[in-house]
Amino acid sequence: METFGSRLHRATRDRGPLCVGIDPHAALLTRWGLPDDVAGLERFALTVVEALAERVAVLKPQSAFFERFGSRGIAVLESTIRQSREAGALVLLDVKRGDIGSTMAAYASAYLDPESSLCADAITVSPYLGVGSLQPAFDMAATHGGGVFVLALTSNPEGPAVQHAVGAGGRTVAQTVIDEISQVNVGADPLGSLGLVVGATIGDTGHDLSKVNGPLLAPGLGAQGGSPADLRAIFGESLRNVLPSYSREVLGAGPGVTSLQAAADRAVDACRAVIG
Repeated sequence: METFGSRLHRATRDRGPLCVGIDPHAALLTRWGLPDDVAGLERFALTVVEALAERVAVLKPQSAFFERFGSRGIAVLESTIRQSREAGALVLLDVKRGDIGSTMAAYASAYLDPESSLCADAITVSPYLGVGSLQPAFDMAATHGGGVFVLALTSNPEGPAVQHAVGAGGRTVAQTVIDEISQVNVGADPLGSLGLVVGATIGDTGHDLSKVNGPLLAPGLGAQGGSPADLRAIFGESLRNVLPSYSREVLGAGPGVTSLQAAADRAVDACRAVIG
């Protein structure tokens, strides 16, 4: 069984270092001339899959924008995940789940067990009930070759109040999360399967990411204000492990397939120029 870290390393080598979000929020559906209903959701998602699933390394559906349509929206999400993976893209499902005990185990089963119709290659999770509470997701990922991206340093203005808070040992909360994930990835080759989410607009915060040995998802590029050049200051010597993530900058080029492809190609080229 090939690990997620190995699959991601190969995908970014072959297709370039790029993750594109699939974020069908109401304003974007309207911009594409689509109705804000399940039919519009499905047309949007399938257009992105048609344009990019054979082209980019990772697609990242934001689960909330599908969930808002209830069971019919979840059915579209299932189809989006399946078709993206069949076309060769890795799917990172952005769900940001975080809970304890059997509830966390149920989330892990829903998103990382191949028997589930929602199974993705990797998911995002929140560590703020303690990194240890995420162990069911880590275990499920290890069993089935999946990946987990843990929130560490996010770009939202509310984040630093929690993430930069200093604990009794002198480390920030974020650095504690970073260090715990780094320990799990020790010795992984070519890349660990547990990653971190670190916003592309946070600047140099002084946190040490050098020992993570896992993928570093960097959302916030493009329309959200971040640029590939910003990644050098944030990630330093860990730049080679960064997975840049674009959403509105690429999706805003739709609804034309060729326009979406051209936007993704520009993003890949810009990221390659920095990351290599």
